[in-house]
Amino acid sequence: MLTELRCSTSHARRLRPLLLIVWATAVVGCDRRDTAELGAESGAIRTDSSSSEAAPAADFKSVAAKVVRQSAAVREGDIVMVSGSDEDLPLLEEIAIEVRKLGGQPLVTVNTERFSRRAYDEVPAKYDGQAPELTLKLAEVLDVFITTEAGEGRTLKGVAPERIAARGKAFAPVGALMAKRNVRTVALGNGLYPSPERAEQFGISRDELAGLMYGGVDADYAELQASGERIRRSLAGGKEIRITGPGGTDLKVQIAGRPVVVSDGVISAEDRKQGGPAVTVWLPAGEVFFVPVPGTANGVVVADHMFYQGDRIEGLRLEVKNGKMVGMTAKSGLDPLKQYYDVAGSGKDLLGVVDIGINPGIKLPESSAVNVWSRAGVVTVVVGDNTWAGGNNRVAFSIPAEVANATLEVDGTAIVKDGKLVEGAVVAGH
Repeated sequence: MLTELRCSTSHARRLRPLLLIVWATAVVGCDRRDTAELGAESGAIRTDSSSSEAAPAADFKSVAAKVVRQSAAVREGDIVMVSGSDEDLPLLEEIAIEVRKLGGQPLVTVNTERFSRRAYDEVPAKYDGQAPELTLKLAEVLDVFITTEAGEGRTLKGVAPERIAARGKAFAPVGALMAKRNVRTVALGNGLYPSPERAEQFGISRDELAGLMYGGVDADYAELQASGERIRRSLAGGKEIRITGPGGTDLKVQIAGRPVVVSDGVISAEDRKQGGPAVTVWLPAGEVFFVPVPGTANGVVVADHMFYQGDRIEGLRLEVKNGKMVGMTAKSGLDPLKQYYDVAGSGKDLLGVVDIGINPGIKLPESSAVNVWSRAGVVTVVVGDNTWAGGNNRVAFSIPAEVANATLEVDGTAIVKDGKLVEGAVVAGH
């Protein structure tokens, strides 16, 4: 079964929700919230999954134990789908073994880049809107879904945006069903998955990128919980936030009464009881996010750099009025994103989520153009799909705009200052 992960984010926390899509005989992962990765990413299309550089190795047994026991909280009798690329097989095997150790029942699915491309080149477009009956059956029985964010956007470079949009629309009921059933979901990558493409974008080796990802996974979860809870309380008691940045961002949003979610890498018993976004985690973890009051966002959001279809967009500028994006320009590289935006469905222009990274263990190269959601001090503003964050705007499109060196104030008190978390900041009245 070909499994596509639509993250409400191009590459994701892609599109940043995780929507399971299965329609053939393999699986493809993607970063939840980043629509960029829904389509293609730059450069020549890889027609196979091989690379001149070997896939990075790691202590997969240790990683698997953390993912299965701590993050996913697998229990005896759970039906667990485990998916990734062919290069992920050593990790997927260890995860499946950990599931069995606990009495769970794993189903392992694997994808190749070649398959992902051929599924468009050789499969008639008339099947893009076909109802995903097999996937829906799986979604009816799954208790847990564990995936790597494998899959390169550039593999689909040149595929008509209309076709990608049609498949996203066809599989929307799958995501809705998984959300309704509170399927516990763990995605490993969160912008740091060590694919050849991602390593090229960072300008480092795959081994170095793997070190960044696995180092972030080894974060102190108790510290993340404490930091996340402090920020959650500040946001939960606030009325308005203002986000500014040296690139020109100046956005005000109402937040009074809105639920605030802390993604600390662990799906606890309390999280299972709560359901919704609390039962999905992206690793490396460490985020606090919320859906603003609809119709209240006004101002400008500027992302100095971001990737779409593998190519850099420079100086992306989004104008927002009464909660809706009314203008989108860039210094360069906008056309592919604009083409996908033009064919996306209703809700594509609504400001959906504000996300704050809190993981201090993620150290990135200077001038990185890759949005890594969970890095401490990163502020990401999302336009489009927000179901992964507890919203109701389910559209197969998302723009995750990272505001470089952002300052985020809650009722005038900064909790993020110049891209760094403000230790001990307390909003007036708390």
